[in-house]
Amino acid sequence: MPADRPTMPPVRLHPEAELARDALSAPLLARAARLARWAGTGVPVGVGGELVDKSLIAATEHLDLAGDEEGPAYTAEAWQLAVDTGLVEITEDEDGAAVDDAAAADLPDDAAVGTATPGEELALLTSGSPQDVLDIWLGGMETVLADAVAPDLSDIAEQLADGGELDLDALDWNPEEEAELLDGILGNLYLLSALNEVPGQDVPLPALAASMIVPDDMDEPTDEILEEVSAAMMRLDDQFRVLEPIGLVAYRPVDEALIEELDEDGDTVRAAEPLADEDVARYGMVRLTPLGVWAVRARMLDAGVDAPAVGDLADQNADTLLAALPDYPEVLAQAESEQWLAARTPLDAARDLLAAARGDDEYGPLRRLAAQQTLSLVAPEAEPALREVLDDRYLGGLARVWLAERGLPDIPEPSQDMVFWLTVDTIAAQLGDTDDAAAAELRELVQGLTEQHSGFFDEVWRVDHPATAEVLEVMGQLHPDKKAAKEARKAAFKARSRQAD
Repeated sequence: MPADRPTMPPVRLHPEAELARDALSAPLLARAARLARWAGTGVPVGVGGELVDKSLIAATEHLDLAGDEEGPAYTAEAWQLAVDTGLVEITEDEDGAAVDDAAAADLPDDAAVGTATPGEELALLTSGSPQDVLDIWLGGMETVLADAVAPDLSDIAEQLADGGELDLDALDWNPEEEAELLDGILGNLYLLSALNEVPGQDVPLPALAASMIVPDDMDEPTDEILEEVSAAMMRLDDQFRVLEPIGLVAYRPVDEALIEELDEDGDTVRAAEPLADEDVARYGMVRLTPLGVWAVRARMLDAGVDAPAVGDLADQNADTLLAALPDYPEVLAQAESEQWLAARTPLDAARDLLAAARGDDEYGPLRRLAAQQTLSLVAPEAEPALREVLDDRYLGGLARVWLAERGLPDIPEPSQDMVFWLTVDTIAAQLGDTDDAAAAELRELVQGLTEQHSGFFDEVWRVDHPATAEVLEVMGQLHPDKKAAKEARKAAFKARSRQAD
């Protein structure tokens, strides 16, 4: 295919209005919005904009989380998101303006140095456009992503105890590596979302971790690699627990009964339960939500990655459409074609597709196959366009197929040359597909062609098609009958000799 083919496979995005509703219903943003409205008359905050003790208690009660052991933590997290996304704005008190970082360390925990009130962004959640909502959510998601790759707070607290200093090396934490690993994991989930024909399929956490660690050429992972995978799983489990409340992923956490519990000396306090093969889901299952697919794509586009979405080609010409479709999974190729056709009349669409399908270049067969598949979706009103090309060497064969499939009358019989040319062109379009199922299908096609046409190899080598010799060579490799395979190789030699003359 052309060198500029998409870096990522296309994805099917949900409508923006639906994604905006998903964003508003994400637990973390929903709580942040509730707290921003609650702050209507002003809420005392500390140096970093955090809720002071009394305010945190009141906020936790406002969110109906007072009975939850983790309620204050959930509330603080939601409040921080409100601050980071502009749902609330902080005004420093007159006394608070003079507090610098050094002085802040000496303030009591419940010292208020500012006041929080609803910010301008809050109104956009209810009166703004879907894109406004998504922009606010996306900013919040970036904050959550940063939290997900942050080091364990308990480790930091231990270092800072008794006047200690923060030592990143001792934490065994590299922010760039952590962010890169999570980006890679999200990229893999995005790929799986694009390639899965059945939407919403969960991915086992062990498989996801292994995809980032186990080398592609390693048949059996070593014990060291397996330990790395296990450690990565536990890190991902923590990260996905952080990411799920913002609506980026749907996550079923690792069953804690499967995790060995150790004491301070490293001795086993509670052994992990044994796991049966059919219980692999207990090690965690994850997938990107529709909102997550949209978000990861947005980040890829910002990073300069070509990440197409179904519908991107609706306003492009037929040449662009046919160049892109061969890289699309079948289901998404059809969806893209349907949107492209919806913007045109059947007759105009058919004429544009047929014109773009011509050519003797190496990608011509793929374009014609894509054109044939797209034309199969075109309404019968396109019939005149197909009849106009019945005598065309490139298009006459596929035009006859289109007319015959619709049971239309007065279809002229094709010449033998046209039949053979179409045969070569059809096989040439499938040569680059390395999928096992596609290879088996091509093998059946090769066998069927030779059985239907006696003396097939005696004639086909004369076909004036750039791929004739290559097609015959592949037929010789695929044909299950040794005699026929030998005839195909001989025909390929004759075709190469003819082309060299």
